[in-house]
Amino acid sequence: MKKLTILMLCIATLGLASCKKETIVNQTTPNRTITVDVLPSDWVLSVDRNTYSVQLDKIIDLKEINSYHLNNEGTIVAISYPSGGNFTSYAALPFVYNLQSYSYTVYSGGILIEAQNSDKNTVDPIKPTTKIRVKITLVAADNVT
Repeated sequence: MKKLTILMLCIATLGLASCKKETIVNQTTPNRTITVDVLPSDWVLSVDRNTYSVQLDKIIDLKEINSYHLNNEGTIVAISYPSGGNFTSYAALPFVYNLQSYSYTVYSGGILIEAQNSDKNTVDPIKPTTKIRVKITLVAADNVT
């Protein structure tokens, strides 16, 4: 009985020793974040006086936003207004702040942020009067279609 137990133990040990551990590494590209400070002088009023806009690619090079990014990945844009001189919180676009409706459009090489008045009684939008910080997050993704 002892010999049979020892024999079975040896066979089991040899069987387990021959197993190979495989490690599968998911290689993902990390998300990327770009921060841009926008000055009040960067905002441009449209000809019809309905929209203030700023093209972020005129302030900073956004070469990361290329055709591959547009077709396969995602973009999140958030704005921070200074509080006590510091940028402490961000609000993701689109959103309304101080009766101004903020939205954005992503295109190859850049981002356009627009501010329009959300109050129907006032036609002209209000130009931002302080420096704002824009956080752009480029979300890496695999296109599965």
